[in-house]
Amino acid sequence: MKKITCLIADDEPMALHLIESYVLKTPFLELKAKCNNAVEAMRFCDEQSEIDLFFLDIQMPDLTGLEFSKMIPARSKVIFTTAFEQYAIDGYKVNALDYLLKPFDYNEFLNAAQKARVHFESLQSNSFPKIEKKQDFIFVKSEYRQVKIDFSEVLYIEGLKDYVKIYLKDNPKPVLTLMSLKKLEEELPSEDFMRVHRSFIIGLNKIEAIERNHIVIGNQQIVIAPNYKKSLMDYIEGKSL
Repeated sequence: MKKITCLIADDEPMALHLIESYVLKTPFLELKAKCNNAVEAMRFCDEQSEIDLFFLDIQMPDLTGLEFSKMIPARSKVIFTTAFEQYAIDGYKVNALDYLLKPFDYNEFLNAAQKARVHFESLQSNSFPKIEKKQDFIFVKSEYRQVKIDFSEVLYIEGLKDYVKIYLKDNPKPVLTLMSLKKLEEELPSEDFMRVHRSFIIGLNKIEAIERNHIVIGNQQIVIAPNYKKSLMDYIEGKSL
């Protein structure tokens, strides 16, 4: 996980210095700014990238930590630091991650920081895209039937104006369907198929040989059009010894 970016705002110089030292000795935290008050922190946030975690003193002049906490982005979290215990309840009303009562030691600070770590790690794990099962077939309409086409069985596809012919392994006759070659190309997995001519798409793992400007698949020789040749040769180069 990337480090949690932090901002400290406290109008007490000693407290500001102490929290800074705690942040710097914590490996998973990264200090972005230390501010003498909430107004200064607000200006920094307007000019800089987003902060993950705010350590805010509650009692500050002009703008309190509580007031400032209501202005920060929803994704950011707050740990309040204060000498006044009665503010604890107010802190949780603004959804603070934790509340540190001054004076606090590094162990107390670290326990609060760990809560932030758990929170952001859970966000990160939930943000990973779900791995979807690769689609390995489609159905196409042919002669009043819906015919299943297994991608692994496709040798090559030929475009004929508004129709396409899909040539399959161990099938003497191609499947003819009303569809443009471009539309069918969009449905095919790009790692398994490649267009090599205005009128032809081939199954890459069905290539038996390349002879000059032709691809050999079974008994068929398919012309490689000049504008598609580079992509095909790059693919062949990547598979060559």
